[in-house]
Amino acid sequence: MLLEVENIVVSYGKLEVLHDVSLNVKEGETVVLIGPNGSGKSTTLKAVAGLLKPHRGQVRFRGESLATLEPYQILQRGVALILQGGRVFPAMTVRENLEMAAYILKRQREIEQGIEKALTIFPVLSNKLGSFAKTLSGGEQQMLAIAMGLMLPSTSLLMLDEPSLGLAPKMTEQVFDHIEKICSLGIAVLMVEQNVTLALEIADRGYVFETGTIKLSDTGENLLKSEGLVKAYLA
Repeated sequence: MLLEVENIVVSYGKLEVLHDVSLNVKEGETVVLIGPNGSGKSTTLKAVAGLLKPHRGQVRFRGESLATLEPYQILQRGVALILQGGRVFPAMTVRENLEMAAYILKRQREIEQGIEKALTIFPVLSNKLGSFAKTLSGGEQQMLAIAMGLMLPSTSLLMLDEPSLGLAPKMTEQVFDHIEKICSLGIAVLMVEQNVTLALEIADRGYVFETGTIKLSDTGENLLKSEGLVKAYLA
């Protein structure tokens, strides 16, 4: 198993926001987390990435506990998190953004290989390497943010928090096409997404969150067919 989250409990101060959440992601699998705002989806991603520390339960990646690791160490092991809003460095060029994402690499050759891989997935960025990130459209900035998460050769789990947030429908479809391309390379994706239909269409499996717990899990296909889920989240 690539990722195992086992009965984690996470709090913000005295407020417990995740209650015994368990999920898993297999090698090369696409898994989507869906549910209302504030139900614990993004918190789960941050707990896996080490930005939040569970005070009970376990998070394991390739069988190794992540409990004592810092976020940069978790990144080195192959877990990349792209936060909401396609966060990039606006006053830096596209190339500089990509290089910044590969700051832990020692060899320039590895950095160039990462850029080549990123441009293979996102060819629209190829002629914008010298452009400042702030001049890109919202969709292009989201593509750049995702590309930054793929710069390390070790990346085998890409976590995306609302990749379609604020994007026009046409651009949203393009971003999802690129996510499918990433999956085809054997990189596992764990994604939080409010566009439930598009997310479940490309997902192998999904988990439905409600008030800090997982209420339902099934294949993406079966969740799309679930009448109750359709009424709750697709209406």
